[in-house]
Amino acid sequence: MGYGFQVTVDSSSPHTLAKWWAAALGWRVEPSNEDFIRGLVAAGHARDEDTEIFEGVLVWKAGAAISDPEVPARPRVLFQLVPEGKTVKNRLHFDIRAGEDREALAGRLAEAGATVLHRGRQGPNEWITMTDPEGNEFCVA
Repeated sequence: MGYGFQVTVDSSSPHTLAKWWAAALGWRVEPSNEDFIRGLVAAGHARDEDTEIFEGVLVWKAGAAISDPEVPARPRVLFQLVPEGKTVKNRLHFDIRAGEDREALAGRLAEAGATVLHRGRQGPNEWITMTDPEGNEFCVA
């Protein structure tokens, strides 16, 4: 039997990046359970400084996750807070499979804060290498 997994992305602003990627993929940011968080803080299992308000909602400062609402079996993506910024090229990246909508999607993502790095082609395969707002590379293929 195989194991399930999630993909975890280091981030300086996990809630902002989770919101960006949820919009990019047509997924959803997993909702925060404010009552649960308040209960843990009240019981002394967490501290107020472990939380923050993001767009009017109490959230864990340490991270935010996104998931596909239509295909729950797909791995979720967790964006976790790290103190350092991105310094080198990713060793792992997302490939968004957009097919014939590749250019339109790349344009929409660029308008939302992504940057086009270059376009590539190998045989019949074409892709656009981009970076998200925090500089993480990904491809639109």
